[in-house]
Amino acid sequence: MAAAGPWPWAAVAGAVAALLFLLLLWRRRRRAGGAGRVCVAVLGDLGRSPRMQYHALALARHGREVALLGYLQTRPHRDVLRSENIRLVPVAELSGLRVGPKLFQYVLKVLVQSVQLLYTLLRIEQPSCILLQQNPPGLPSIAAAWVAGLWWGSKLIIDWHNYGYTIMSLSHGRSHPLVLIAEWYEKLFGRLSDYNLCVTDAMRKDLWVNFKIKAVTLYDKPASYFKETPLDLQHNLFMKLAKDYEPFKARYYRAASPSGDRSAFTERDGSSGSVLKSRGRPALLISSTSWTGWESVLFSISNRAVLLSSPDYERFIKEGARLPALVCVITGKGPLKDYYNGLIQKLRFKHIQICTPWLEAEDYPLLLGSADLGVCLHKSSSGLDLPMKVVDMFGCCLPVCAIHFECLHELVKHNENGLIFRDSQELAKQLKMLFLDFPSLEGKLHSFRENLRASQQLRWDQSWDQIVLPLLGNKE
Repeated sequence: MAAAGPWPWAAVAGAVAALLFLLLLWRRRRRAGGAGRVCVAVLGDLGRSPRMQYHALALARHGREVALLGYLQTRPHRDVLRSENIRLVPVAELSGLRVGPKLFQYVLKVLVQSVQLLYTLLRIEQPSCILLQQNPPGLPSIAAAWVAGLWWGSKLIIDWHNYGYTIMSLSHGRSHPLVLIAEWYEKLFGRLSDYNLCVTDAMRKDLWVNFKIKAVTLYDKPASYFKETPLDLQHNLFMKLAKDYEPFKARYYRAASPSGDRSAFTERDGSSGSVLKSRGRPALLISSTSWTGWESVLFSISNRAVLLSSPDYERFIKEGARLPALVCVITGKGPLKDYYNGLIQKLRFKHIQICTPWLEAEDYPLLLGSADLGVCLHKSSSGLDLPMKVVDMFGCCLPVCAIHFECLHELVKHNENGLIFRDSQELAKQLKMLFLDFPSLEGKLHSFRENLRASQQLRWDQSWDQIVLPLLGNKE
C-alpha cells in the first residue's frame, strides 16, 4: 500500500486550525467582558519601559485594574509599585537556547516565547482590553496578544514605537529572508488590532501608506515628576552620587563648608545651612544609552560625537576659550556596558570626566533636572520614532543637542529648545558656543531653558486623557 502523501497531513493541520479558530470565536462571544480590567503588555523589561508604566498609571488613575505584564529585570517606578490598581505579572526570561545554527536558535526562541507569552496572557483575569507595546521584538508578541484577545473577547490596542523588521535589518540587511518575514508578519497581524497608537505623525502616515493601518498619534510626554530639581535636592543627589562616583566629589574644600558638605557642583553654607552652586563648578552634561548590540553600533560612531569630540573641547580651552570643565554622565544599563566602560577608561582628558552610573528610577528625573545640557545620540532604525530621553529632558527644562535623523524636527526645534548636529565637529562647536562664559545667565543655553519654561508643554496625563481614554469607552 502506497504511503500517504503530504496532503492528508496538510488537510489535518488545516482542519485543526479551522477548529481552533471557530473555538476561539465561540469563546469570544461567550466570554466577552472583563469590565474595568486592562492588560498592559510588553515583551521587554518593565523597568525600562516608561511609556508602558505611564499607560498603567493612567489606567489606574481612572479606576481600571491593570495587569502590567513583562520582564522584571529592573525595578519599575515607585508609583507603579505603590498603586493598588496595578499588579505586576512577570514573564520568565529565556536562557540557554543556544543549540544549533543561529537561524534555528531564532526560530526556537520565537516559538518558545509565543507559547510562554500566550500562556501568561491566558492565566491573568479576563481583561476588556489588551494594550500591547509594539517595540522589538514584535515577533511574536502581536500574534500572541491577538490570540489571547480572541480567547478573552478583549479589544487589542497596539502602541507602535518602531518596526521590528527595521531593527532586524540593521544586522541582517533589508533583503534578508528573516527581515522580509518579519515585515510581512507585522503588516498582517498589525491589521488585526482594534485600535492603534503611534509616537509620531511620520509613523502614523507610514502605517497607513505601507501597512493600511489607521493609527492615532500619542506623542511621548514627560510624567509630572520630570521637572527642574530644587537646589537642596540637587545637593542631596550629588552628595549621594559622590560616594560612588569620583566626578561628583568636591575638587577642594572651602571655609564656607568646613564640614565637608560639598560636591563638585554644590555646597552647603556652614552658618546659614543654605545650598549654593559652587564657584568654578564644572558643567554637567548628561546622555543615555541602553548599551545594546545595535545601539552600540551607533555608539561607536557617537563616541566621536560626545566623547571623542572632547579633544576638540580641550583644544578650545588650551587656545584660551573661557570654557568650564565638563562632567559627562552617560546613564543606562545593558549587556555591553562593561565593554564600553573599558574603552572609556582608556581615554585621558584633563578637563573632562566621564562616568556611567546606573540610577534608581527616582534619581534619574532628579539628575536630569540638575544638569546643564542633555546630549541625545538616538538614531531611529525606521526614522519614524522619537527619543523619549529628549522628552524627559524637556520636561526638566533641560536644553538638548541631538544627532539628526528624519523626523526629529517633530520634537527638537533647532535654535529654539536645543540644537541638532550631524557630526562630531559640529557638536564640538555647539558645546563651545553654549558653554562660553559658563555659568553666565546670558547666551543660547539660558535662552533655550527659558523657552522650555515658557512652552508649558502638555504632560502625559493630559495628553493620555484626550487621546487614549475615549478609545476605552466607559468603565462598565
